[in-house]
Amino acid sequence: MTEIVETDVVIVGAGPVGLFAVFELGLCDLQCHLIDILDRPGGQCTELYPEKPIYDIPAWPVISGQELTDKLLEQIRPFSPQFHLNRMVTALRKLDDGSFEVETDEGEIFRAKVVVIAAGGGSFQPKRPPIPGIEAFEGKSVHYSVRRMEEFRDHDLLIVGGGDSALDWTLNLHPVARSITLVHRRPQFRAADDSVNKMFALRDEGAISFEMGQITGLNGDDGQLNSAVLKSEDGEQEISCSRMLPFFGLTMKLGPIADWGLNLHENLITVDTEKFETSEPGIFAIGDINWYPGKLKLILSGFHEAALMTQAACSIVRPDERVVFQYTTSSTSLQKKLGVK
Repeated sequence: MTEIVETDVVIVGAGPVGLFAVFELGLCDLQCHLIDILDRPGGQCTELYPEKPIYDIPAWPVISGQELTDKLLEQIRPFSPQFHLNRMVTALRKLDDGSFEVETDEGEIFRAKVVVIAAGGGSFQPKRPPIPGIEAFEGKSVHYSVRRMEEFRDHDLLIVGGGDSALDWTLNLHPVARSITLVHRRPQFRAADDSVNKMFALRDEGAISFEMGQITGLNGDDGQLNSAVLKSEDGEQEISCSRMLPFFGLTMKLGPIADWGLNLHENLITVDTEKFETSEPGIFAIGDINWYPGKLKLILSGFHEAALMTQAACSIVRPDERVVFQYTTSSTSLQKKLGVK
């Protein structure tokens, strides 16, 4: 017989917004279990850009994705959240008493009065460029994200794309790589103007190369690149490279969440702006996976949504208790929970 894990709240997604929800819920003495398809907490911050600088987190002029995750994990340590990683939620059932059963692809069943969906954009994977034979190089010399900048030190790096990720990593890896060639099909970019200007300045100094065209082939043996074929208006040429970073965007999929009967808006979950509750009472959605008029996809916005969601969640888990809002700066009881009193 499958053991049922009883808890106050199940959080689907362990990215920054899901982690901060643990803090807010913990202040209300609500125990959380988090389920994530990735193998570690942090969501896209640790999966796609752990070393990429983030500039819009309050009080942090600059912080990397991994540093932000580490700080959030440190902040929620007093509440002892339970993580269930490398798992996907496959089923969600509402019980007669109003609580929910959440089942994973590992056969685990969690029972909670509140479910919080903080799954970012849902299940996501990088888009593979249409280059014949690229699969043989993936994970060895073709990478879709940068987890450690040191892995690219002293390599001849080929970066392909015209968005923020391509420009950001061109600038950030330029001091590390032996050489960098950026390839985009046109001179216009879908990136911040400042990044584009800095890239062209480096090109003019001879510090990097920029080529217009498309990569149509890869050369190498046993997964190790030695060159790529560039097709442009001038014909074809080979670009020497030992590592390649293609940035063609992400494919976002809600996965099983799309079958949970929640109201959706363009593949995102519709919520109210008082509690960030979905069309199903007791199920909340916070962070990039939700939608409401005026929604901004910022980590900062997700933190705000987690705080308001918590007030409603407390009322559901403990309907007979009045929710008293307190400040951590002045409440001795909250400070005791945080271990600072």
